[in-house]
Amino acid sequence: MQRVERIATIPAPVEEVFAYVSDLEHIDEWQTGVVSAERTTDGEMRVGATARVVRQLMGQRVEAPLTVTAFEPPTRMVVTSEVSGVRASAELSLQPSGSDTELRFAMEIRGSMLTAFMEPMIAGAAGGDIDTSLQRVKARFEKQRSA
Repeated sequence: MQRVERIATIPAPVEEVFAYVSDLEHIDEWQTGVVSAERTTDGEMRVGATARVVRQLMGQRVEAPLTVTAFEPPTRMVVTSEVSGVRASAELSLQPSGSDTELRFAMEIRGSMLTAFMEPMIAGAAGGDIDTSLQRVKARFEKQRSA
């Protein structure tokens, strides 16, 4: 198992940041590599909600089913997915920092017996993607604040 974690300070209240990052309508705006996302369950976002995300990975489009495994507005959301024997768990944790938000994005990657050797490579790529994703969220709220 490999774990990658990054933190960014976002210039907005925790409720606004959580509403943005937990809404699949916006995921392709901020999450690196996501081409599209579609909810596959009806109703409010909640534990057990599912979606299908299409990602661009190493020049190929990969469809990944997602399941929300924790949903605690406005402070925490965990989404899990498994593709080709590799299981990923992404956790977004938010906490107030004055008038800003500390946004922590952590990802755990776990391969099967046949794919465990790929964990370090996937984790290395995930670290860069998480950095870029957090920068996109920060830039969105900086632009909104200056408008």
